[in-house]
Amino acid sequence: MKVLEQPLVVSGELAWLGGDRLERRVEKPARETATIADGEVTQQREGRKPRSFSLRRAPQLQVLLDSFVALLGGDAGRLNQAFDVRQESHAGGWTLTLVPRDARVAKAIASIQIDGRGGEPRCMRMQEADGDLAVDLLGDLAARMPAAPTRDALAALCKGG
Repeated sequence: MKVLEQPLVVSGELAWLGGDRLERRVEKPARETATIADGEVTQQREGRKPRSFSLRRAPQLQVLLDSFVALLGGDAGRLNQAFDVRQESHAGGWTLTLVPRDARVAKAIASIQIDGRGGEPRCMRMQEADGDLAVDLLGDLAARMPAAPTRDALAALCKGG
């Protein structure tokens, strides 16, 4: 994020719970759980009351939900309905680039790139329209987070470096 002097590193798990349901459990820097289910987002932070809001208020979360559900569920039709999909092969594996078709969503999310090897996604990068970038290292790759992550170092790691 542009407002931060250094990248914010968050550790936890992201789980697809089937259907249109995702759960993100964060262990560091602070414990919190966020669930997307039935058109609602619920956040529970340690020591605070849960808060909920409609998914319609957060189009970037709808994009994240659509991309995960379509990818993990193998639903190419849903993926193509929500995104312009481009696939690229390279020495370290493959990259799937998803560009939102909806102009309102594209005002928040410029693209999502999923890097993988074989049948396994290894990394997801969400490029926001304002220039911010969120990088999720998946599976075993998460343990290889650089001590001082930079965009270039994370991009190289995602591409198989």
